[in-house]
Amino acid sequence: MSASPGTVPACPDFRQPAALLAHMRQTLAFYEPRARDAQGGFFHFFKDDGTVYDRRTRHLVSSTRFVFNQALAWRWFDEPAADVAHALHFVQQAHAQPQGGYAWQLDWDGSHASVQDGTNHCYGLAFVLLAHAHATEAGVPGALAGVAATFDLMEQRFWEPAHGLYADEATADWQVGSYRGQNANMHACEAMLAAHAATGEARYLARALVLAESVTQRLAAQADGLVWEHYRADWTPDWDYNRDDKTNIFRPWGFQTGHLTEWAKLLLQLERRLGDAAPAWLLRTARHLFSVAMARGWDPVHGGLVYGFAPGGSVCDCDKYFWVQAESLAAAAWLAVRTGDDAYWRWYDRLWAYAWTHFVDHEHGAWFRILAPDNSKLTDEKSPAGKTDYHTMGACQDVLAALGVKPPQR
Repeated sequence: MSASPGTVPACPDFRQPAALLAHMRQTLAFYEPRARDAQGGFFHFFKDDGTVYDRRTRHLVSSTRFVFNQALAWRWFDEPAADVAHALHFVQQAHAQPQGGYAWQLDWDGSHASVQDGTNHCYGLAFVLLAHAHATEAGVPGALAGVAATFDLMEQRFWEPAHGLYADEATADWQVGSYRGQNANMHACEAMLAAHAATGEARYLARALVLAESVTQRLAAQADGLVWEHYRADWTPDWDYNRDDKTNIFRPWGFQTGHLTEWAKLLLQLERRLGDAAPAWLLRTARHLFSVAMARGWDPVHGGLVYGFAPGGSVCDCDKYFWVQAESLAAAAWLAVRTGDDAYWRWYDRLWAYAWTHFVDHEHGAWFRILAPDNSKLTDEKSPAGKTDYHTMGACQDVLAALGVKPPQR
């Protein structure tokens, strides 16, 4: 079954801000108004046609990403800040736990949240920080204090100053485990940039730089200049972690094509924010990571970027994921604007043409989550927990930022 049955409309010129804004609106329309739960937060599980197929399970990643989505709607389209507050309130009241952390997964009956998984994940806290930062920009009461409180919590429970990195997970009573991962640190870097944008406080920008250097320079030196995903407690690579398990979407094995390009984007965003103080390795590393991702990740037969490749360079997971395409096109735009090299714009156009043909649902809206190597459908679950199209709408917003387009003045 094709991912995009029927006639696909002509692909817009996504170098134009109007096209990016229209696509964000169309994607938001898939979730509004069906996603909002008047009794608390947002629903997290949607079929292709928008049907909610699980009304009770609430995952911290989706709960926080809906804050981001609503902040984006507020920022660009003058949607109510009350929707941002509604999303953040659920994070603060339902996910927040007495021990100071945030439950990874809940069962929500409409009035009460039961913890299904109380593990404290630094990845989750990074998104709690990101959510508070974007809610701060929207003027949500208490959000600014939440930025500082979340940073302090990450500092207290996960920060390892000797390594310049965050540990990954802890039990509900804060017993830190031995696993270490780059993914939590990458999203922590993203959150620090958002916190700096929202507050102007230098400590967030400084932490973003430390994280970027630790991952893309020091750790990458152990992996031929690339970003490996999994590490032991001493931050030496664990080359076998999850090698035979494709079920953990937050800890996949192999070099992740989309994480290489996501880092490329973050490095350039960090460079712009640092201005004249930016070190030269930021641009150099961004170009390198993007180049390798395209060389090893692009499918020359069916198009699109594969999920992951092995240390030797061979493809280890040839499925196509929505977020990989989205983060990569955003990185291509940032590189194109930063360098003036038209080759990056050609990659940008190629990635959009592929995504428009295969991932964008032209019937119901939003993007499909995952496709087979030949771009056929694998599931009718468009947006299970964790998705929310944060990556796709965020990519559009990132491209607008690369182009220097600012939200409307209020």
